[in-house]
Amino acid sequence: MTARSSERARIDMLARVFGADGSGRTLVGIGDDAAVIAPGKEPLVWTIDAQVEGIHFRRDLVSMADLGYRATMAASSDLAAMGASPLGILAGLVLPDDVTDEDLRAIAEGQHEAAKEVGTQIIGGNLARGREISITTTVLGETPRPLGRSGAKPGEVVAIAGPLGLSAAGLVLIERGRAEEADAAPAVRAYRRPVARIAAGFAARDVASAAIDVSDGLARDVGHVARASRVLVVLDPAALVTAELERAAALVGVDPLALALHGGEDYAVVVTVPEEAFPPGFTRIGKVFPAEGNKTGVALERENGTRVPVEERGYDHFG
Repeated sequence: MTARSSERARIDMLARVFGADGSGRTLVGIGDDAAVIAPGKEPLVWTIDAQVEGIHFRRDLVSMADLGYRATMAASSDLAAMGASPLGILAGLVLPDDVTDEDLRAIAEGQHEAAKEVGTQIIGGNLARGREISITTTVLGETPRPLGRSGAKPGEVVAIAGPLGLSAAGLVLIERGRAEEADAAPAVRAYRRPVARIAAGFAARDVASAAIDVSDGLARDVGHVARASRVLVVLDPAALVTAELERAAALVGVDPLALALHGGEDYAVVVTVPEEAFPPGFTRIGKVFPAEGNKTGVALERENGTRVPVEERGYDHFG
């Protein structure tokens, strides 16, 4: 029989794991009907992300701690793309009957670790019973200059902070039972322990014209920027494939460029920016051009200078 405490006991346990918010902005935290945060002077940024068992993850491929960590980082990555600093995190957990108290503690410890790494705290949430594990994470942040998808301008460069393709390769390696191989470690960690690039968002927010995080695949996500900005984004294939990605792709027998373009769950931050204001910590991967006619989108530039349209394929929740 699984160990499962009452809702009240589980909430008390979560409050101990998450601890108190040391920022001074949280006036009321876990244990009341709602969290209360003191207002600031900068625009507020909210985001929400759901991780549902059988859709976004399988229990046999990630630990409970990794699950909590991944869910928190995935939601926080949206704030990185907006150039925002997190103020607090709310987490709604739906748990089936076979999730024990030890499982819940591991999820919470993963959430707590990720929240600390992005510079904030879990300050509230909700527990409910359901047929599969589901974690819905809301992150609240603030920024003096929120970045969006619609500001990219022809003549600007496209830059990225963070890896491409490794997470998708890591998932394949885990599925094939090869996660413990030494050469697999970078890719496996990229899948199990992704990083929200909050510092990169800070570095770019004063100079970038548009930004997005790579959650559903580079081609699909950059395509969002191209359409919102009514431009053509042309990517450099050589800049997308790193030596680390080549090694990971060789392990799984997949074209590294395909992983870079369509892999997803990398949570790198992509920005468009004037060349003279290139932010630190980023790598140039392309350039912004005027839309060809009324056609926006993403293309690759061949060595001879010709362009090949890129299929904006990636993860689609309803595809």
